[in-house]
Amino acid sequence: MIMLSVMLLLFAGGSVAWLSQAWHPNYPRWISLFTCLLAALLLMTLFGTNAPEEVLMAGVSTHWIEVVDIAWIPRFGISFLFGMDGLSLLMVSLTVFLGFVAILSSWSEISHNTGFFQFNLMCTLTGVVGVFTSLDLFLFFVFWEVMLIPMYLLIAIWGHENKSYAATKFFLFTQVSSLLMLIAILGLVLANSFVTGIVTFSYFDLLAHSLSGDLAWYLMLGFFVAFVVKLPGFPFHSWLPDAHTQAPTAASVLLAGILLKTGAYGLLRFTIPLFPEASMELAPIAMLLGAVGIVYGALLAFAQTDFKRLVAYSSVSHMGFVLLGIYAWTELTIQGSVLQMVAHGISTAALFMTAGALQQRLHTRDMREMSGLWQEMPRMGAIAMFFIVASLGMPGLGNFVGEFLILMGAFPVNTPLTILAALGLITGAVYALIAMQRVFQGTPVSNRTLVDFDGRELTAMIPMMLGLLWLGLYPQSFLDLVNPVLASLHLVTTGDPTLWIGRMP
Repeated sequence: MIMLSVMLLLFAGGSVAWLSQAWHPNYPRWISLFTCLLAALLLMTLFGTNAPEEVLMAGVSTHWIEVVDIAWIPRFGISFLFGMDGLSLLMVSLTVFLGFVAILSSWSEISHNTGFFQFNLMCTLTGVVGVFTSLDLFLFFVFWEVMLIPMYLLIAIWGHENKSYAATKFFLFTQVSSLLMLIAILGLVLANSFVTGIVTFSYFDLLAHSLSGDLAWYLMLGFFVAFVVKLPGFPFHSWLPDAHTQAPTAASVLLAGILLKTGAYGLLRFTIPLFPEASMELAPIAMLLGAVGIVYGALLAFAQTDFKRLVAYSSVSHMGFVLLGIYAWTELTIQGSVLQMVAHGISTAALFMTAGALQQRLHTRDMREMSGLWQEMPRMGAIAMFFIVASLGMPGLGNFVGEFLILMGAFPVNTPLTILAALGLITGAVYALIAMQRVFQGTPVSNRTLVDFDGRELTAMIPMMLGLLWLGLYPQSFLDLVNPVLASLHLVTTGDPTLWIGRMP
């Protein structure tokens, strides 16, 4: 019941933070921060424990850390079905951790209506945790919608100059794709009921009766489009740069760090296991979109002068690796995709926090006006350099491990696309180092006094630096957590246990 406790705690903490605004404008920040720390303590009790709950998934025995099944609407086979395995635990932990970072990043940036801001931030976290743990497809859709609405409000109310346009664009893209997923869910449930005579939204039940043929193809596309829009994958990415550029720093941290990962999680957990044959037919196209997105996002990042837009387009590029790895569907690429999700979540959240700190100090996002900042803010310069070299794939840091595994595993599957994707590493290094040169090197601008990173900002940055080092130097600790889950998903879709080794070479 710990996963339910975490969700309820985050929502309750956000509600109390909203109410506490009436007493003092600083109370909401402290309440939200304390709530995230308490949620993290609850999650820590799940690490290192066995997975006692055994459930059959399409005839494959799987073990879960926690499973909760409470009837909700029995007539339509809808229930409060939650489950947490190693993959869910890793993603929920990343969510709570980046929630802590987002709160610290907004500490001095948000000065009006702080209670409602913290409420929306905590509701976003609640919705994301629900997405990562829901195993009833109707419930999954509910939480998918829950996380969108507060994020829309965060951008629309506390965003920058073109916030209304960016928030509306974000909402329309995600809402239209969500409706496609809802239609696909209902179609899957009805098709399954015609075969079994039972109406159910249970992930386990639907997984046991996979569809095939044209119907499976069209239903799979509904899931695929919804998740690739959120990823975001090329060519469904155009909402992301506007949303990131106009969002407050905390919203950018959550959007890049965890909301994009819900799209990758949906492909990994739902789309491919529920429609293995249709997904196999789509795989070459999906891998092509991933490879094109890697190069396309890197080239557009290279052309930017707005620091936040540069980081946003870099996210399109890096998440292209995840799409490529998932649809290559080998042991190494799936492992690499999960590691890339975590590493990208940390490194990009740190870069958006840096961008927000620069905008707050300089009142601009234009890199042409930021020359020589290292001399004036050496701590910020050193930390920015760490995360920039991490994002371009420096060996010893987490991003390198994820991208290396994806490229190594995808090469025998589709060599030309893997070579195309590898070009993104070169262009990525170019735009990252040029951004570092423009912002932190060169001659400082005269007549300005800037404040370097303070203790609050270092409190957020240092754990993220340590996390990337840990992921880069000892990735097996993460793989040990998620390998049983990935192996079971691989077995469900391929039916061949000999294709999975279970350890990183």
